[in-house]
Amino acid sequence: MRCLPMAENPKIAPWLTIAGIGEDGIAGLGDEAKRRIAEAELVCGGKRHLELADSLITGERHQWLSPIEHSVELVNAARGRNVCVLASGDPFFFGMGATLSRTIDPSEMFVIPAPSSFSLAASRLGWPLQDLALVSLHGRPLDLIRPHLQPGARILALTSDETGPSQLAALLAGNGFGQSGLIVLEALGGGNERVTKHVAARFSQEVVSPLNICAIEVVAGEGARILPLASGLDDGLFEHDGQITKREIRAVTLSTLAPRKGELLWDIGGGSGSIAIEWMLAHPAMCAIAIEADAERAERIARNARAFGVPGLHVVTGSAPSALNDLARPDAIFVGGGGSDPGVMDAAMSALGPGGRLVANGVTLEMEAVLLGLQARHGGALIRIDISRAGPVGSMQGWRPAMPVTQWSWVKALKDRS
Repeated sequence: MRCLPMAENPKIAPWLTIAGIGEDGIAGLGDEAKRRIAEAELVCGGKRHLELADSLITGERHQWLSPIEHSVELVNAARGRNVCVLASGDPFFFGMGATLSRTIDPSEMFVIPAPSSFSLAASRLGWPLQDLALVSLHGRPLDLIRPHLQPGARILALTSDETGPSQLAALLAGNGFGQSGLIVLEALGGGNERVTKHVAARFSQEVVSPLNICAIEVVAGEGARILPLASGLDDGLFEHDGQITKREIRAVTLSTLAPRKGELLWDIGGGSGSIAIEWMLAHPAMCAIAIEADAERAERIARNARAFGVPGLHVVTGSAPSALNDLARPDAIFVGGGGSDPGVMDAAMSALGPGGRLVANGVTLEMEAVLLGLQARHGGALIRIDISRAGPVGSMQGWRPAMPVTQWSWVKALKDRS
């Protein structure tokens, strides 16, 4: 779930040049970039990049393979040679530089960035970059756009190909944002550059360059699916069969879990996936695994994850504790179901690393007894959450209490290495 650690290689002088190149090709390159491309023994890039720099290349050429990992291995194997990688725009903004830096120390690189497609789009539109949501949908699920659909927001979305704009338009229209402005910017910086403006619900452009970026001015219509930025989202936003941590309890639970950037959560007894989904919505770097024994509910969790724009939520269909075997070690665990089954709580506590956090909710007497016993033996905090909602009592109104929830939270001691 996490990035691979950087390879431990002794630092050597830069042997790898990563040069950003735009649609204007050689004309947009500086003298240093041109010199390094011309002197390279090996030049790597996409078919389009190699064609753009064709007249400069004198060394061996390598066109990116699929999957890209094979080409990354080739670049690493050429360590010590004079290698140049051609990349689109800014190599470290959703680019090849970011990929290569996972295995090649930055001290071994000499990077010459060009303007990114985001920068070019913002300059064409006169939109300040710092005020925008920047989303790469290149080779990634379109659903990632959903959390950014806030009224009045401006978004720049890099797409994968010529179908991206129409798919975005359909998603906007299907979720109550059909009146949003959709601007398609194609082949920016080149001779075929084109900028066209549309309303999402009436998008009809038939011919689109595969090299495009979409600008969205979000207009929310009545009933638009807006995802509030706070924890404790409305239960009605989730598809569920009643097995859901209710919004008030969910808000308290997320607060107690205390998400931190880049952490991994196990959501044991996922139900509708609401806890794992809101955990991932806290920051794009968050990861979560939902463990759910019921196959139908597991499928529902995956659908909810897509609908909330967190398609990276990993769903494991199976029963704890056996389903926990071989999963990546979590930073935090939530137990929302099945905690009274034999071995579940022990397995969860053992799985956490030192400093890891566990939160378990119980509504049954059996689960409450488990949590009381755990608190007596291991410490931690116990709270009881009682929620009442106003409802009709004849011609008047009264309070109708929901089932109280007992919540135990615990932090694994730093000295505990189990």
